[in-house]
Amino acid sequence: MKPYLNVPFLPEDSYIEFLSQCIADLDSVHFSLLHNQRGLDSRIRIEPVLARKTVIRQLERLRGPKKYALLNSRFYPPEMLTTGEALVPLIRDLEQYLGHGVIDGLVYCDHYLLQALADRAPEVAAQLEAVPGANMMQHSLHQIEALLGYIEETGFKIPKKIILDRSLNRNLDDLASISLAMHQQFPGITIEVLANEGCLPYCPFKLSHDAYIAMANIDGHDQTQAINCSLGCIRLLDEQPHRLLQSPFIRPEDIDLYLFHVDTIKLCGRTLGATFLNNAITAYRNRCYDGNLLDLMDAMSWLAERLYVDNRMLSFDFANMLSQCDNRCKRCGFCQELFETIAHPLPIAIKDMRATVD
Repeated sequence: MKPYLNVPFLPEDSYIEFLSQCIADLDSVHFSLLHNQRGLDSRIRIEPVLARKTVIRQLERLRGPKKYALLNSRFYPPEMLTTGEALVPLIRDLEQYLGHGVIDGLVYCDHYLLQALADRAPEVAAQLEAVPGANMMQHSLHQIEALLGYIEETGFKIPKKIILDRSLNRNLDDLASISLAMHQQFPGITIEVLANEGCLPYCPFKLSHDAYIAMANIDGHDQTQAINCSLGCIRLLDEQPHRLLQSPFIRPEDIDLYLFHVDTIKLCGRTLGATFLNNAITAYRNRCYDGNLLDLMDAMSWLAERLYVDNRMLSFDFANMLSQCDNRCKRCGFCQELFETIAHPLPIAIKDMRATVD
């Protein structure tokens, strides 16, 4: 079978060794420009800043999968776009990555940045695919066609893949229709879906959350966790944990159902570290997981320490059943009844911090 996974890349020796053992299943990896002082992607910076040469050297060790740099913040400081000199460090970085052959494209969400880079460095743009990120929520053929046209006008290379909106994971009819039309109209472009984010369906906080992350990366003051706990998705799931079953995740057991329509599966969770990623990638390679479903989820990872959702107890047709959901929870009750059957709270555990203290 051809490679089908797109996974995070971390510049850590043991993790790269693990990925090297998974090469047969890896279509691509996505990585953060960790050496850059400014937050350029859609996560709050928690990693240490690394020298460019270190990241490049580690990427060179992983031969085979395509490599995509993440420039997928929702927005950037206006001066970065309006002052040409502000882009020079980023352009130099991209030139170095290209020179070492360790980058195939960018994953982006801010089309202003894409145009600014193309204007400032057209020779760089001409060598890189511009892949619209999952947070651009592409959910229709007409939307995708328009976006591909806009990308072509910038001078960047047309992407070799399109990442569909996570909402289509629970709408198999539309997923099949869009995938079929894309494969017929754009046979050189593959289709990808995001499997393990674990966010709310049609999340009402999503766009604002992305904006708050971008603001935090600009001014260095992160309040996203506090906002989500008091007002957002964490509060909602804490009060109604059965709602997690509505999340448009794809279980490892359901991979083959989706690969009937799409080409690649994206896994996320790079800020959760190598241990989390090793476990998740192994589960999706094995197409089964006999543990807590929350151990595989990125956005719901905070629940894994307090709640056990037995993945083994979900039926083989779980994805098909949830694809019939009309989001009228008050008159249905299916998810709540199922949740009460397969989930139970975990005892409170106090972490042993003595090694840290020593």
